[in-house]
Amino acid sequence: MTNPYAPPQAMVVDVIDPQASTVLADRGTRLVAVILDSIIFGALFYVPMFVMLASGSGPNRVALGALGMLVGLGVWAWLTIRYLVANGQSVGKKITGIKITRRDGSRASLARIFWLRNVVNGLLSLIPFYGIIDGLFIFAESRECLHDKIADTIVIVA
Repeated sequence: MTNPYAPPQAMVVDVIDPQASTVLADRGTRLVAVILDSIIFGALFYVPMFVMLASGSGPNRVALGALGMLVGLGVWAWLTIRYLVANGQSVGKKITGIKITRRDGSRASLARIFWLRNVVNGLLSLIPFYGIIDGLFIFAESRECLHDKIADTIVIVA
C-alpha cells in the first residue's frame, strides 16, 4: 500500500546527449576546407573574368569580363547553396568530410549559416584584427571560432 502523504515520485529516464555522439572536426581539416573553398571561389569568379578580358577586344572586354565574373559567381553561389541546404556543407567541407550543425546536433538552417556565420561575421570583419581573433578561437578546447559562437554552430565530422 502506498502512503497518500508521501511526496510525488517521478521516474527519470536518462537523456542521451546529442553532442556525445558527434566528433568535432579537426582544426587542420577545417583549414583545408577553407583553403579549398577559397580556391574554388577564385577559380569560378576570377578565372572567367581573366579569360573574358584576355579574349575580348576594345570596350567589349570589360563587359565580357564582368559577365564572366557574374556567371562564375552564380555557379559558385548555386553550388554552395545546394550543398549547404542538402547537408550543411560548403564544397570544401564536402570534399574534406565535415559539416556545420547546431550545437545541439540539429541541422543548421541556410538562413543561420548565411546571416550569422557569413553576413554578421563579414560586417564584424571590418573591425581591425577581428579576422585574426576569429580564426585564433579555433585553438580553444571547444574548437569554435567566433563566427561559430555567434551562429550557435559547430563543425563536425560528417
